[in-house]
Amino acid sequence: MTLLLNRSALEGLLDPAECAAALRRGFTAEPAATGPLRAVAPLPGTGTATALLPGLIEGVPAYTVKVNAKFPGGRPALRGVVCLHDLETGELLALLDSATVTAWRTGLAAALGTHALARPDARTVTVIGAGAQAELVMAGLADLRELDSLTVCDLDAGRAAAFADRHGTRRGRPATVSADPRTAVKGAAIVIVATWSRRPLLHAADIAPGTQVTALGADQPGKCELSADLLESARVVVDDIPLALEMGVLGSAGLGVEHAAGTMADLLRGQVVGRVQAKEVTVYAPVGLPWQDLAVAWTAYRAARAGEAGPAFDFLA
Repeated sequence: MTLLLNRSALEGLLDPAECAAALRRGFTAEPAATGPLRAVAPLPGTGTATALLPGLIEGVPAYTVKVNAKFPGGRPALRGVVCLHDLETGELLALLDSATVTAWRTGLAAALGTHALARPDARTVTVIGAGAQAELVMAGLADLRELDSLTVCDLDAGRAAAFADRHGTRRGRPATVSADPRTAVKGAAIVIVATWSRRPLLHAADIAPGTQVTALGADQPGKCELSADLLESARVVVDDIPLALEMGVLGSAGLGVEHAAGTMADLLRGQVVGRVQAKEVTVYAPVGLPWQDLAVAWTAYRAARAGEAGPAFDFLA
């Protein structure tokens, strides 16, 4: 039998701290023998079909295959399923809403990276792009460090205001809304950018010394949030160097492998240094890896089995 876990079921099962812990274990585990595969095919119009496989983590007896439809103008812009399979038999254990899994794994992994690279005293945050991924970055980051203030910038002023209220005002933090990304980052020690932009929103001159910038949008060719001069002047950490060159932040900016200080796995394993100087600008720019889907999907599946949650369906009947 296959468990069917939709968005509401997943949001009832998942806990940010547990998922962040699972993602940290994934970063520090031995890498899977099979490298990550990401297939992206353009569709007529503005959409793309994307598949990520296999999601593997040492010690987890399952793997994932994720299939997504990406349509930037849609609400939601991402739709699809994560297939969770038994690693030994191939049994389909669960089908999970991919938009929820993607938001949780991307946002919480970004929170880990942001915390690891930001200055210990960094407490002022600017968010550019007030979507689902930024929601989880803020939730995860709030568990890792104290935050003093929040500025939010989004094309939708109402969405920006609601985000600022949820993550700022209601939590006792001063929160403001800005219509311009360059204005929004003034005074920020941490900048989170999570958009669909295909042109640089921020340049080197916009970022103060010592700032940590986490950019989540460059996950396929053509998407670009940070300028080449910002990346050239910063210490850049990615989640996978070949993917960063092929479809991530380095490739989008026309930069080479020499501009990557290392990967987040290297950093969390102690194999590379994160921030070298207090006044250094650091950047974490992941593409997103299949094993991260497994980290969240396996956490949800175990919680569902323990609580007998979610309807089941027999595809072989």
